[in-house]
Amino acid sequence: MAAISANGLTKSYEDKAVLKGIDLDIPAGTVFALLGPNGAGKTTAVQILSTLIPADGGTARVAGHDVVREADGVRAAIGVTGQFSAVDNLLTAEENMLLMADLNHLPRREGRRRSEDLLRRFGLTEDARTPVGTFSGGMRRKLDLAMTLVGDPKVIFLDEPTTGLDPRSRRTMWEIIRGLVADHGVTIFLTTQYLDEADQLADRIAVLDGGRIVAEGTAEELKRIVPGGLIRLRFADTGRLGRAAALFDYAVADEDALRLDVPGDNSVVTVKAVLDTLDNAGIPAESLVVETADLDDVFLTLTGEGVR
Repeated sequence: MAAISANGLTKSYEDKAVLKGIDLDIPAGTVFALLGPNGAGKTTAVQILSTLIPADGGTARVAGHDVVREADGVRAAIGVTGQFSAVDNLLTAEENMLLMADLNHLPRREGRRRSEDLLRRFGLTEDARTPVGTFSGGMRRKLDLAMTLVGDPKVIFLDEPTTGLDPRSRRTMWEIIRGLVADHGVTIFLTTQYLDEADQLADRIAVLDGGRIVAEGTAEELKRIVPGGLIRLRFADTGRLGRAAALFDYAVADEDALRLDVPGDNSVVTVKAVLDTLDNAGIPAESLVVETADLDDVFLTLTGEGVR
């Protein structure tokens, strides 16, 4: 069953079309990442799916509920964490959690139990009674996500959740997100500009540009969209490097590094052909590294200037 589905979603602001008909089909218990440059429509898509704004056209269902006709059902089933923490700086972490429990109409005892459990899971127990205004960015993000989980959501929208965090805090957040999916079967809809984040977390990735989804697939499938790749060889001396370079069209030699870059599709057949060619010529390589396209290459190729 799809946790999130959409068909032909459109949205415009005055004369600017932000979404031009996007389709989504996201299975339950998975992480889906929506990539795109600034202004591509990522946040608008999240706002429509979380019932914050209406679409101009198309339909969408979240956790089995229509986002227009059954908006209350959608809201009861989701959690949303935006680009900026929604915590109250004047309250302690514990008070923020208990406030969220009250907003979710939990009985007082259950609200306190759930708050304590989440603070422990997110490593915030020692700081539970500390004013949030003194927290670091990473701690505030963890508290923000913990507050989102008080209502036990089936679907969580994370709109650029690690913006502004240092590398260590980002990786901590990644582990928390993985745990939500693996241990609790939560569905994560993630928007991000960090391509390594999508590569690390997402089961499927869609690239949004100009209001349209221009590509969708697993990280590996998207990387195969971009042509090219390199078979990077190192040799013991410049003599062997020069002889090897003469064997391959379009190869690029770096004499200082004793390295030869041979363009190829990085398949096993191609790598074997390169090694056989060197072997037949009696030119042994010291090492070989196969380099494929990464999501940076995909992003640059499919969006903005890459498309034009």
